Amino acid sequence: MLTVVQIRALKPRSRPYKAFDSDGLFLLVQPSGSLLWRFRYRKFGIERKMSLGSFPDVTLQQARKERDKALAQLVDDIDPVEEKRERRLKAELAAQTTFKLVADEFIQKMEKEGKSPATIKKARWFLELLKDIGKRPIASITPHELLDALKRIERRGHHETANRLRSFAGRVFRYGFATLRTEQNPADILRGALIVPKVKHHAAVIEPAKVGALLRAIDDYEGRLETVFALKLAPHVFLRPGELRQAKWSEIDFADKVWRIPAERMKMKQPHTVPLSRQSLFFLRELRAAARPGEFVFPALHTTKRSICENTLNIALRRLGYGPDEMTSHGFRAMASTLLNESGLWHPDAIERALAHGDKDKVRAAYHRGTHWDERVRMAQWWSDYLDQLRAGGKVIKGKFRKRA
Repeated sequence: MLTVVQIRALKPRSRPYKAFDSDGLFLLVQPSGSLLWRFRYRKFGIERKMSLGSFPDVTLQQARKERDKALAQLVDDIDPVEEKRERRLKAELAAQTTFKLVADEFIQKMEKEGKSPATIKKARWFLELLKDIGKRPIASITPHELLDALKRIERRGHHETANRLRSFAGRVFRYGFATLRTEQNPADILRGALIVPKVKHHAAVIEPAKVGALLRAIDDYEGRLETVFALKLAPHVFLRPGELRQAKWSEIDFADKVWRIPAERMKMKQPHTVPLSRQSLFFLRELRAAARPGEFVFPALHTTKRSICENTLNIALRRLGYGPDEMTSHGFRAMASTLLNESGLWHPDAIERALAHGDKDKVRAAYHRGTHWDERVRMAQWWSDYLDQLRAGGKVIKGKFRKRA
């Protein structure tokens, strides 16, 4: 067996030579003078050598511990060289498998699954906000690291964004787990660690007299043709702002008096059909006659290949004098929901279907779509007539709810 004194006394020769310790451990003395630890063993009758580092970086005691560990692996029928190679490959793969790489792959998967462009854009924005952990191996990210990144957003007062970031990170980690790139999800551990923001409802004008005043203001709005007609149509059709502004002429059926919106443009990912009142059809015909040719009903200012942007209607409402705490483009839905329910003339399920609210029970949802269609057609016309009456300053309609089978 070797001693430290013997090792330090070893001199280089013109050719490499071996200085043996015990149980397969030896030092390979190089002509350059470097001393390399090697462990020699047999596996399936084949002699193999394992590198354990160099002396004095790896001491005699440490080299013997590594040899003993390798001998124990051989007893368990594990080849120490292969096991070491596998550990190195896993470490290299982990170092290359960053959070950003997995997140980019996850977002590409979302695109292939048909997620909306707005959803993809938001996911990429979330990834940019998480750039502090983006270069880190996903398997090495700790809850503390993720929490620190989220808290930086929270400290700026962006509580809702911080919570959405945690949710997005959780989905990336779950994808990484499913694709064998990580064995943990730090985002799940952080549930409850962030400030939960108060729910903010979209501001809306819901008092009949004020609705009339808003409609009269819209009539007097002087802006782009597309914006004017989008503002005029919005109160009549109950749609979400994105569903309205991205409307395409191919979706409008003037003969059947309906607007058929495909599933991919709906929040609930279900196709939605809107019955069009006389007033809605009038606005659409007027716009089609005067608009620039293109697929979008409300094209952008500089190109017909895109629709108006998401803030166009809100900006128009601000120019009309309505602040963000008074009325938003989303508020037209709250306006319709409130006044239709308060009228007592329409079944709540018919109103819910008109608003395209989701129903988790698919059988029930299909049943209600068919059952309430005729009522929705009547309701659409009644609602447009009522809006005309409010715009003219007419008497507010009130009624009591009558149960329907």
